[in-house]
Amino acid sequence: MADLSLMKDVLEEFVCDSNGVIELKLVREEADVFDDGKIFRPEFTHQLFGQSENIFGYKGLRVQLYFTAGRLMPYLHMTCTEKVNSKLFDGVKADDVLKTIIDKLEIKPLDNLDKFLNLISDDASFKPTGDLLHAYSVEGEGPTRHFEIYTNDITVPGFHAYHERLQTFLWWYIDAASYIDTDDEKWVYYTIFEKYTVGGNKRYAIAGYATAYRYYAYPDLTRPRISQVLILPPFQRMGHGVQLLDTMNTHFRNDTKVLDITVEDPSEDFVRLRDFLDCRDCMKLPAFERHNLENGFSVDMEKQALEKLKLCKKQVRRVYEILRLRETDARDPAEMKAYRLDIKRRLNVPFQKQKCDQEKMCRTLKPEELAATMQGTSLQERHETLENWYQELMTDYRRVLDRLAME
Repeated sequence: MADLSLMKDVLEEFVCDSNGVIELKLVREEADVFDDGKIFRPEFTHQLFGQSENIFGYKGLRVQLYFTAGRLMPYLHMTCTEKVNSKLFDGVKADDVLKTIIDKLEIKPLDNLDKFLNLISDDASFKPTGDLLHAYSVEGEGPTRHFEIYTNDITVPGFHAYHERLQTFLWWYIDAASYIDTDDEKWVYYTIFEKYTVGGNKRYAIAGYATAYRYYAYPDLTRPRISQVLILPPFQRMGHGVQLLDTMNTHFRNDTKVLDITVEDPSEDFVRLRDFLDCRDCMKLPAFERHNLENGFSVDMEKQALEKLKLCKKQVRRVYEILRLRETDARDPAEMKAYRLDIKRRLNVPFQKQKCDQEKMCRTLKPEELAATMQGTSLQERHETLENWYQELMTDYRRVLDRLAME
């Protein structure tokens, strides 16, 4: 037993945190390859290395997955200070890290550093494909930086192969990510590039990426659903999310064949971003003026937001609630009570439906069948649930209002 315990302790020394040992880089020049300050790491690796996000079999493991910043040509290499000896531990083998990455990402990376270094200069001739939708600048501590947003469909020459490399970043940064069916031409793609100069010549480096799917809407319209949105780590906290989503919204709003814009399973960060932009835009519509907000949610709000901004009803209601909170005096108990009751009436709809369903069952089922089917919620439990939902909304809504106040 002591020997087994000792073996277990020794083997645990060969377990690595996969998020911590994988190094990603976007390489613009040869010096970037050797600059550890250019490293950024994954947020998620469980889809490659399991829920524990561990790699077994190595000490001092480093996995280097580098891409040229423009063309995204990949280089994959790994080193370690020690690898588990399967002969000493009953045939226990180390994980095949490189094969796992190559198979899952479906890429064919270079494994020779000299060949990769020779490829870097090829980015000088790289230019983004597709249609330029928007150009903007970002000012910070250093020089002003310039960015461009493009849209593509998969039929654009050269984009299919580029997208195959670009989409590999989804595995590292979007939970439960998956590759989309690029044979389906209803997908629309958006890319952000930084435009910079080297020796007076223009260069481009990828900064972000998004997709949307054009669903059919009766009779001859489409309903785009935003699917995946990713700003790469070296470019986060710079306002690119706002620029990208705003550009996508404008692109769809200018299309007379678009009914409304929806979002697929958004993250909390994306929900706040969307709320901020939609509230900012709805504030310009007459239906969302103060006196209208005070009178409650209206058909005019829904109509104007759909016609002008292509917002779906569910999102319009959410925007109304945020903007009404903005106009509600938190120091006035009567105003806050009216607001709270308005929100809770909406939140109570599922409970009201449940009550109606239970009443129908009471009329149709036998007592013993009813007892086996009913899963009631007490009045107190319902009130507690509604209050928790309300407080969560208030936290989210106030974050949006704080951001609006900074505009």
